[in-house]
Amino acid sequence: MAEQKATNVHWHDHRVSSEDREKLKGQKGAVLWFTGLSGSGKSTIANTVDHKLHEMGKHTYLLDGDNIRMGLNKNLGFSAEDRAENIRRIGEVAKLFSDAGLITLTAFISPYRADRDAVRALLPDGEFVEILADASLETCEGRDPKGLYKKARAGEIKGFTGIDDPYEAPENAEITLDSDNKGIDELADEVIAYLESNGFLSM
Repeated sequence: MAEQKATNVHWHDHRVSSEDREKLKGQKGAVLWFTGLSGSGKSTIANTVDHKLHEMGKHTYLLDGDNIRMGLNKNLGFSAEDRAENIRRIGEVAKLFSDAGLITLTAFISPYRADRDAVRALLPDGEFVEILADASLETCEGRDPKGLYKKARAGEIKGFTGIDDPYEAPENAEITLDSDNKGIDELADEVIAYLESNGFLSM
């Protein structure tokens, strides 16, 4: 984890608690952490879940990997160190959003278990929902929506997850989605069913 460099700083408790914010919204804050290979469908599924929840009147926010790298994390590359810092920063942002009572969706390859586990450790028990968009490398490479696998195979991109950099799949994800064989709407509905059955969508 990052070193605390600032000194003489103190945590301030707020008069409005996380529970107060949740009651106002009629839902529980959570971080839905979508992980998977490039092309696994994680961003599309997360976007569909976000849309469906919004249509249900739920308060959500979607943090997408590429979008975050164009702003908050634009100074980070794709080395192991930069990947870890990328996930650490977004984990801290997601924690704040969840504390505000939002159902926060994140879509990142986040290839290393240790980095995802570090984000889980930031949050209260049960508030971090790890969701694996489970698709084979063959499926993802066949889709290749951004043409990245083609570039990686040609040697134009180094350290590409699944080709010359590892992807460590979750061992105990709360939700595993069969992105090889099922459609986006069906997979999104599976996520929403999990949220409903675990009490996130009501108070």
